[in-house]
Amino acid sequence: MSHSLNKLSAVFVKTAPFGKHSDGGGLWLHKRPDGGAQWFLRVSVHGRRREMGLGSLPTVTLKDARQQATHWRAVAKTGVDPIKLREKERREAERNLHILDDVATDCFEARKRELKGDGKAGRWFSPLQLHVLPRLGRVPVAEIDQRDIRDTLAPIWHSKPETAKKAINRLSICIKHGAALGLDVDLQAPEKAKALLGAQRHKVKHTPFLAWKDVPNFYESLSGDTVTHLALKLLILTIGTRTRPLRYLKPEQIVDNIWIVPADGMKGRVGTTSDFRVPLSHQALDIVERAKSLMRDGYLFPSQRKGVISDATMSRLMQRRRMEARPHGFRSSFRTWCAEETDTRREVAEACLAHVTGGKVERAYRRTDYLEERREIMQRWAGFVTQNE
Repeated sequence: MSHSLNKLSAVFVKTAPFGKHSDGGGLWLHKRPDGGAQWFLRVSVHGRRREMGLGSLPTVTLKDARQQATHWRAVAKTGVDPIKLREKERREAERNLHILDDVATDCFEARKRELKGDGKAGRWFSPLQLHVLPRLGRVPVAEIDQRDIRDTLAPIWHSKPETAKKAINRLSICIKHGAALGLDVDLQAPEKAKALLGAQRHKVKHTPFLAWKDVPNFYESLSGDTVTHLALKLLILTIGTRTRPLRYLKPEQIVDNIWIVPADGMKGRVGTTSDFRVPLSHQALDIVERAKSLMRDGYLFPSQRKGVISDATMSRLMQRRRMEARPHGFRSSFRTWCAEETDTRREVAEACLAHVTGGKVERAYRRTDYLEERREIMQRWAGFVTQNE
């Protein structure tokens, strides 16, 4: 091998005749009769000559070829075969294209459009980000098995059961996404991991709610015409909605005394993609009128700075009053009142709460949302709630 380096010039490389031309230090340019040209490097490792390709002209320039040659010569001097090392690096790079970090991110991007607020409001990705990716993020999805999942989620399986359940559910979706990408994954790994982790030791915690007999007094205590007081009052009167659609309520959603809540704003309405109609009582319509004077950017319940009031605003009011009950609990207050004080049919009471009842076939044949019956019961509820006003 010649010790003289940089023998070739860029001009010569462009016009070089057929044959092999040395740049020194083992770097060669091979110009073929068909006009093509390749760079290759000759090195010796443990007395054995090795020849490795460095790419073709014009993609790899003279400068590029020299930089590569310098790198691989240094590798060869350490006694490592540069060809084998490059193959190993290439395999690792291909392997890393399919690590869980990348597959999970790709999966989330693909699902964003079907998630509320592009998945940010519901924080779809956070269970993975907090409890799975720190440990398994750099592992190729094809190598993840039930033991990996068990060891990852064991610390929170019983102490944070709901979070753990979400994490394993999201991981299962990511593994299915990996299968769709053509990776050889174990689709059963999450289920097998559940078997290894065992049944979760926890009791379902229901949202604390106010006894129905105490609702009128609480309603009366919301005496100020503030955004928070009016929002809470309307939430109590329109019991079928949750806080999110109420916070984003705009007057144009109310048509003929009916609030049309868009389907994508409703939670848990499995089996239906239709908008949800909420019949508004006289008292509810009065609250809407009073709230119009506080409107900003088209929203009835704006926050002090920008946008709408936060999800926690109404909860904090109840918390400050040292109440255990929370806004979501008024749905339970209403449902208990319905059962104990009225003869409302179960399916009508459930429809008031936007619950979808019955099996898939039954729902397919049912063509009613019980609007008129709901209008009557919601007016009765409003009369009960506002009796002290």
